[in-house]
Amino acid sequence: MSVPVWIGVGLLGGVGALLRFFIDGAVAARVGRDLPLGTYVVNLSGAVLLGLLVGLGLAGDRLLLAGTATIGSYTTFSTWMLESQRLVEDGEFVAAAGNVLLSLVVGLGALALGRFIGGHL
Repeated sequence: MSVPVWIGVGLLGGVGALLRFFIDGAVAARVGRDLPLGTYVVNLSGAVLLGLLVGLGLAGDRLLLAGTATIGSYTTFSTWMLESQRLVEDGEFVAAAGNVLLSLVVGLGALALGRFIGGHL
């Protein structure tokens, strides 16, 4: 991998992380923090976008920069799990289970939708 690609990974990773921070905060400001809807919105939109890139046939450095660097830093598995654990600790077992199951099922559907759209553009 070339130096410009490494630099691009770092820069685009930073952009993705900042975008996640702002979107998560905006959603939480609107609907509150009782449920982790900001993380849910970020991860589902990221799944659609990643599916779209795959459906469009991106490969090599372009997929690395757009998919791994940008969308990979935009979405967040660790926050999703931490927020699910927090719900369990707060005794919100149904909300925690719903967060895990809904994120998995809808996330896979969002990925498939993005891939379908990308394959038809």
